[in-house]
Amino acid sequence: MADVSRHTSDLTSHPDVPEMRERYARVLGGRDVPFLDGPVLLAGLYLAVSPWIVHFSGNTDLATHNLVIGICVALLGLGLTLAPARMYGLSWTLCALGVWMIVSPWVVTRFPDAGMIWNNVVVGAITCLLGLTAVGAVMRGNRGRAART
Repeated sequence: MADVSRHTSDLTSHPDVPEMRERYARVLGGRDVPFLDGPVLLAGLYLAVSPWIVHFSGNTDLATHNLVIGICVALLGLGLTLAPARMYGLSWTLCALGVWMIVSPWVVTRFPDAGMIWNNVVVGAITCLLGLTAVGAVMRGNRGRAART
């Protein structure tokens, strides 16, 4: 019968430790700003449901617009979570979507009310700031990789 009572929790003698460390470093290497994923996803989800939270007083054009743009922002946030190395290159689109959200009440709707304006301006500013943060992280990461090579 095998003696299983001598169990050690020390992994340093495990033969796969160097490979595990290298894989862990490779996986986390593209994650310069991991705290952006959640807020971008939440901003997109809020933007998608905001017409029904803020009660866009029968304005279906802006409600549909916010639903579509909110889903796009949420998908970008989900992409930042699932494939960060690929998606941080598209983080500039968050800046563009944020600026568009700020001006969209006047472009999409003829007479927006104060709730519509404040909702879109605040969510657009948050989205734009998150995008600028992600773009800054990409630029900082690219500069660090260029210096190492």
